[in-house]
Amino acid sequence: MTTDSIWQPLREELTRWEGTGHTAEFWLRDDDAVEPTPALDWLLDVSGDFAVPVTLAVIPAATDGRLADRLSHSEHAAVAVHGWAHQNHGPKDQKKQELGAHRPLGAVLDELAGGLSRIIRLHGERAVPMLVPPWNRIDAGLIDNLGSIGFTALSVYGPPKPAPIRVINSNVDIMDWHGTRGCRDHAQLVQEIVARLQQGYDGGEPVGLLTHHLVHDEAAWVFLEQLFEVTGRSRACRWLPVSMLIERRTTGGKE
Repeated sequence: MTTDSIWQPLREELTRWEGTGHTAEFWLRDDDAVEPTPALDWLLDVSGDFAVPVTLAVIPAATDGRLADRLSHSEHAAVAVHGWAHQNHGPKDQKKQELGAHRPLGAVLDELAGGLSRIIRLHGERAVPMLVPPWNRIDAGLIDNLGSIGFTALSVYGPPKPAPIRVINSNVDIMDWHGTRGCRDHAQLVQEIVARLQQGYDGGEPVGLLTHHLVHDEAAWVFLEQLFEVTGRSRACRWLPVSMLIERRTTGGKE
């Protein structure tokens, strides 16, 4: 299958949106940022070249001012709170989870409050009060208390569930975590994006792309650049900053 044929379904879907005056919405979340690296430079540079806002889920306990200094040159980057230390506290026979019910509620909330405070202190207006749980897992009882420590939004993976704060989820993960641990097949990813667009045609969720720059292989970088190129050529596409998505859920409705 040629590169052109792989991307043709998305081009055709975007042409359909353009013909009916609809806008296809995308947003980009990248997890596990800690410090400047060549991989982060590539992500920031290519997303900046295509005017794609990126939300970096940063691990508070592991980061410092070096990342803040790097991001000062990338106005399109926002910073969310990626748990506290990305440390598993669950039993070995369960899926990894930092924000589960394995520890006292107060201890977990104290860590998260400290994480939010640290991210705001380091990144100022670039910080957004959104929690991105490590491994996309969080105990339901904890969600009810996030607003009391300053969070206004939550982002995990999959369909959004009702919560007392805004839920802005990723729904297309480019990595094959259970197989090659590299980028997923490009044709399958394109088909999944098209399916998400079709589901959201009449006011559904944006396509929420999930990336992990630190573990990308060459195929992942190629996919991202090609996706940015295809969407950038369409008048029906709009890549949204996370601040706009949070505000939208505050006021209700689209801009």
